Amino acid sequence: MINSTLLGPWIKRFLVEYLISVKNFSSNTRRSYRDAFCLLLPFMARQTRKAIDQLTVDDISPERLRLFLVDLEQTRRSSIASRNQRLAAIHSLSQFIGLYSPEHIQWCGEIRAIPIKKAPRPLIPYLEKVEMDALLGAAEGAIPQQRRDHALLLFLYNTGARADEAAQLTIADLNLAHAPGRDHSLVTIRGKGNKLHRCPLWPQTVNEITPLIKGRDPSEHVFLNRCKQPITRFGIYILVERYAQRASKQIPSLKTKRVSPHTIRHTTATHLLRAGVDINTIRAWLGHVSINTTNIYAEIDLEM
Repeated sequence: MINSTLLGPWIKRFLVEYLISVKNFSSNTRRSYRDAFCLLLPFMARQTRKAIDQLTVDDISPERLRLFLVDLEQTRRSSIASRNQRLAAIHSLSQFIGLYSPEHIQWCGEIRAIPIKKAPRPLIPYLEKVEMDALLGAAEGAIPQQRRDHALLLFLYNTGARADEAAQLTIADLNLAHAPGRDHSLVTIRGKGNKLHRCPLWPQTVNEITPLIKGRDPSEHVFLNRCKQPITRFGIYILVERYAQRASKQIPSLKTKRVSPHTIRHTTATHLLRAGVDINTIRAWLGHVSINTTNIYAEIDLEM
C-alpha cells in the first residue's frame, strides 16, 4: 500500500507504472520527466532542510514551486521552453497523485494552477530546395559508406522521420514494391509513444535502400554503422552535421543554419506544402496526432 504522505513512492509509481502502462509514453519523454524530478527534489530538500527521501507531497507547495521555476531561469539559465517542460512534468505528477489520493485534490489544483509561461514561438528552421539538393549531393559517392549515408539522408527527406525513428527502422518495416511502375512502396514508422504510421517511399529512395538490405534478415536494422551495428540517433545527428558542413562550401547560406535531422523533417513538410499537398496529408505523412502541430508549417512560407 503506497504511503500517501511521502513523495518518493508517488514519483516511483508515476515513472515506473503510470507513464509506461497507462500513458504509454516513449522512453525519451519518460527520461525528460525523470530529469525534471532530478532538479526538483534537491531544490525542495534544500528549501525544507529535509533529506530527499523524507520529502512529503505537501512540501512541494505552490510558493516553493514558483521559487524553483525562478531558479531554473535565473540560476540554471534554462530557456522558457525548458522551464515549461519541467512544469508540465510536475503538473502531470500532481494530476496523478490527485487521481489516486483524494485527500490531495486541493493540493493538485493549486499546483496545476501555476501557469505555463508564454514564450515567443521560435522560427522553424528548414532548407530551401537548392540547399537540400546540395546536402544530398555532398553524400554521393561509390564507396559503401557514402551509399549508406546518401540513402539515409534521402530517407529522412522522403519521410520526414525523426532521427530516432530512422535509427530504429528494421527491414521488416519496409514494404517495397515488386513492380515499381505499378505498385507503391511504403514504410511503417514507429513514432512517439510507439504510435505507428505509414509513409510512401519515392522510387529513388527505394533504389538507394534496396542494395543496403539485400540478403539480410528482416529483423535487422536498415541503417548500420561502420561496425555493422545499428546506427544510433546521435550517429545520425553527427552524419547530418558533417554533410551540411561539406555542402556549405558549395552553398554558403548553409553556414548560417544549424542543420539537424529535425531541420530535414521541417524541410520535408515545407516542401510538401509548397508542392500543394494538403495539410491533412502532411499530418499523416509526418505522423502528427493533432492537425494543430502540422499547421505551424502553413505559417512558414508567406507565399502560401
